Amino acid sequence: MRATVLCTTLAVAAACQPLDRKRQGAHVADTVAADTARVVPPPPAAPGATRILTVAGFSSPESVLHDSTQDIYFVSNINGSPTAKDNNGFISRVRPDGAIENLKFIEGGRAGVTLSAPKGLAVTGDTLWVTDIDRIRAFSARTGAPLDSVRLDTAGAVFLNDIAIATTGAIYVTDTGIRFDDVGNVLHPGPDRVFRIGPDRKVTVAARGDSLGWPNGITVDPVGKRFIIVSFGPTKSVLAWKPGDRAPRVIAKGAGGFDGVVVTGTRILVSSWTDSTVSAYETGQEVKVITGVPSPADIGYDAKRNRVLIPILTGNRVEIWQL
Repeated sequence: MRATVLCTTLAVAAACQPLDRKRQGAHVADTVAADTARVVPPPPAAPGATRILTVAGFSSPESVLHDSTQDIYFVSNINGSPTAKDNNGFISRVRPDGAIENLKFIEGGRAGVTLSAPKGLAVTGDTLWVTDIDRIRAFSARTGAPLDSVRLDTAGAVFLNDIAIATTGAIYVTDTGIRFDDVGNVLHPGPDRVFRIGPDRKVTVAARGDSLGWPNGITVDPVGKRFIIVSFGPTKSVLAWKPGDRAPRVIAKGAGGFDGVVVTGTRILVSSWTDSTVSAYETGQEVKVITGVPSPADIGYDAKRNRVLIPILTGNRVEIWQL
């Protein structure tokens, strides 16, 4: 099965293993009281960070995104199987103090919304883009109204996971290439790909091949002028890639089972299902920043407060850590 695995996901068999951002017209959805957020003691071993809030009440949360314009956190909720077109997925709005402002701000099957298994999130202006199995959907980030939808099933999309938006407005989406069998085992028919959706909504394959290693999280690295992609599969790689490259370049190795990735200055932060951590990669070496976070999916980053936002997919909660 934030950005998801993959939303990615390999540990979400029944709950969902990780695989892995337009606004208007809204409905009044469930508003959950602020007491769903509580301050909890930090765990004993978490070098470099302190857990300050745990927000409960989600349903297989896959991605968390900080919208700096509104100063709000969006949380995607798969709410069932990560591959089922059941139209019951939803997006939550959470305030930085941990209060759930609107649990089902955007809800599949309501107010003209179609949304089955939302994973990666990205925002540009007032538009919230979301990956949803084999297409991406756009909603108003202010009202939740549906704005746009781009089909990738016609291009052979298997398991769309995370999403990143280039400065040109082009949208890049990872396809982890996984499926689940009838008893929840993870299969990888592939192919591994990164799709590009141009401003004209034309869909092309920007990258493909085994070197992507079941691509899960993707983000723009503005310092290195490149994309960072993390692998959920056996390659255990953190990759650097630029459009036009024949193959991505391995810039670090780690525990693997990578899901979410964010860039903070020159540091790359990556979540791992394999060892339940968020690690930093700056010089190619792995430094564990946060430990003891099982099923950490598509993490987000609040630059205003220097926080890491971690969706605990199988635990139905979001943890907020202060760096």
